[in-house]
Amino acid sequence: MTSTALLTDRYELTMLDAALRDGTALRPSVFEVFSRRLSGGRRYGVLAGTGRALEAVEAFRFGDAELDWLRAERVVSPRTLDWLADYRFSGSISGYREGELYFPSSPVLTVEASFAEGVILETLILSILNADSAIATAAARMVSAAGDRPLSEMGSRRTHEQAAVSASRAAWIAGFAATSNLEAGRRWGVPTMGTAAHAFTLLHDSEEEAFRAQIDAMGAGTTLLVDTYDVMTAIETAVGIAGDRLGAVRIDSGDLPVVVRAVRDRLDELGATGTRITVTNDLDEYAIAALAASPVDAYGAGTRLVGGSGHPTAGFVYKLVERADADGSMRPVAKKSVEKAGNAGRKWAFRVLEDGIAIEERIVVADAEPQVAGARDLVVPLVVAGATDPAFTGPAGARAAREHHARVVAELPQVATRLSGGDPAVPTVLV
Repeated sequence: MTSTALLTDRYELTMLDAALRDGTALRPSVFEVFSRRLSGGRRYGVLAGTGRALEAVEAFRFGDAELDWLRAERVVSPRTLDWLADYRFSGSISGYREGELYFPSSPVLTVEASFAEGVILETLILSILNADSAIATAAARMVSAAGDRPLSEMGSRRTHEQAAVSASRAAWIAGFAATSNLEAGRRWGVPTMGTAAHAFTLLHDSEEEAFRAQIDAMGAGTTLLVDTYDVMTAIETAVGIAGDRLGAVRIDSGDLPVVVRAVRDRLDELGATGTRITVTNDLDEYAIAALAASPVDAYGAGTRLVGGSGHPTAGFVYKLVERADADGSMRPVAKKSVEKAGNAGRKWAFRVLEDGIAIEERIVVADAEPQVAGARDLVVPLVVAGATDPAFTGPAGARAAREHHARVVAELPQVATRLSGGDPAVPTVLV
């Protein structure tokens, strides 16, 4: 297991060092992850990365290499180094299921532990949830715009090599059908797809030779990329080789609504009525929505998707909301700064439904979980006394998150499908 201990900010360890010195480090504390607003005026967010975050917390261990570096850099005192050497998270974590929808102030993750154990996890948890949820939210909007047409994730070449793997996972949870990334397939069980790029056509002396080679290797049901040279000539060549058995053609450039219509007409004229059309070319939710009336069968999204479609972070923060006083009693706490004021106290969250449609995100401040009639309980235990529930991690956890998302997105009111900026689709009520 590769350590995640230094995937953090220096001030977390210096806070720990100071708290160990003054005796406050072991005070029981409650930290909460939430977003003050939805980025870009979006109507809802999709939580992703929870399973990865839980695995990262398990791997948060300070081995000799990490401790030697901290010692050489004089980041913390020898006493704190000794404490870190024995660090194992022993607290509890609860929160929304991965794949769940969230709204402003939704307490998507709650960490209950000593101040020392909880505070040093801030950056690690936020870095995962912010990136994955931004991508999942963008992906969900694309899925909504695509309707019944499947989408494939193909953004690996547009981001960091490891971010590409987590992006594939997040998009799949939000409803994408497949990914081009093989490591995402191996690590998380995401279905993989892909055939050939323009380089394969350019390798051959003619487009016909390239198409024949691909069909010989992959069968007539393959997808041929037809915009290396002239699209209409490529269509005629492809059908001339594979006939009506040709699986699909892919278009990666041009005025897509115009090109797609012309390609569909020509395929039908040539008798290839069952040949599907896939389009790519830097698609986002707006481009996909613009193709709704076009005879497109499938989409591939990459560049815009892995960048969160213009919003690369979900805007989550990790705040201390409750901590013990010297006498052991718990005290709700929150910052009061302008435009960043928080809501103090341990929280529980419920989604109020009417005829199966969400009408309210109700957040209750309470020491123990309350009961809310007619509402779906959003908070579930993820880690109890340091032990992670395996149902939320690994490939099985990702698959469960995808299934959960498919169920809960059906609860959204119609206004949530609007791509224009506006108020959240479901209001948040704090009680």
